[in-house]
Amino acid sequence: MNLRVWVVAMLAVGATTGAPVAAAQDIQERVIRFGHLNNTDHPVSAGVRKFAEIVAAKSGGKMQVKEFPSNQLGTEQQQTSALQGGVQEMQSPATTSLVGIVKDYGVVDFPFTVANHAQAFALVDGPLGKALQEKLPEKGLIGLAYWDLGFRNVTNSKRPVAKPEDLDGLKLRVIPNPVFLETFKAFKANPVPMSFSELYTALETKTVDGQENPYSVILSNKFYEVQKFVSATNHVYGTNIILVSRKFWDKLSPVEQKILQDAALEARDYQRQVSRTAADKAVGELQAKGMQFNDVAPDQKERMRQIARPVVDKALATYDPAIQKLYAAEVARVQSFK
Repeated sequence: MNLRVWVVAMLAVGATTGAPVAAAQDIQERVIRFGHLNNTDHPVSAGVRKFAEIVAAKSGGKMQVKEFPSNQLGTEQQQTSALQGGVQEMQSPATTSLVGIVKDYGVVDFPFTVANHAQAFALVDGPLGKALQEKLPEKGLIGLAYWDLGFRNVTNSKRPVAKPEDLDGLKLRVIPNPVFLETFKAFKANPVPMSFSELYTALETKTVDGQENPYSVILSNKFYEVQKFVSATNHVYGTNIILVSRKFWDKLSPVEQKILQDAALEARDYQRQVSRTAADKAVGELQAKGMQFNDVAPDQKERMRQIARPVVDKALATYDPAIQKLYAAEVARVQSFK
């Protein structure tokens, strides 16, 4: 078959299937720096490696994703700034760290909003998550997908947390987020905003009594070395968002953009499964490392939810009415998911 006949045939296939026919110049040689704060044994790292594998396969090896874990490129906030400035290509921060850029992301962090992973995934993958993503481009960022970070749980060196009163007086490191601070103040704890990179040392030196994070983060960062108790408070669901620098994104061809978008979604499904499996396994591993684990009874968790509710109501009232309405509708929608 000569070249002209081959081209006509390929165009015919594209017309028949609706699929675009990518020219060679539509995919260029690129190295994509992908940074995050987690260690390489964390599910987010597993997701980045899967993402890199998919991107390489879809681009014929032309687009290479290079992982920079463990804050190698700076804190989450520093990396986000680097994306906005176009000096770093990709990142997977917790949505919590975006609140200073897009305030509306704060609704994702409201305590006791969802009770299980099915509800959490439905919430961030649905209209609310999409509406929040649409606010990013004007801030120099592009959101591709939400990956699983997991439910946050309290650890400390003082006592098990089995009821709201057990938080009374505990000095806990929390993310510098007003809702986190106010929630733990409502429990009469002493919340301390602090960068994650400073946390291990703060726990080791007893600067703080404890902290709250998903099980995989607790295990990966060896907090079991400096914490005695881990309690299944499941007070907030955490999700990572896959971000691309808009300055970099705008340089990509539509074909390259589609490769990154599709790969982020494919890797999301893999990463979520890895994350849930890791969380289940992490509880046993933390116990094996010497931590004392306790669950929180449903009635006590409901008491916690009721204590936190005024904080949520007060915070929600400060948001745009459209976001308030969408948040309420979406929470009601996903509550039936098991």
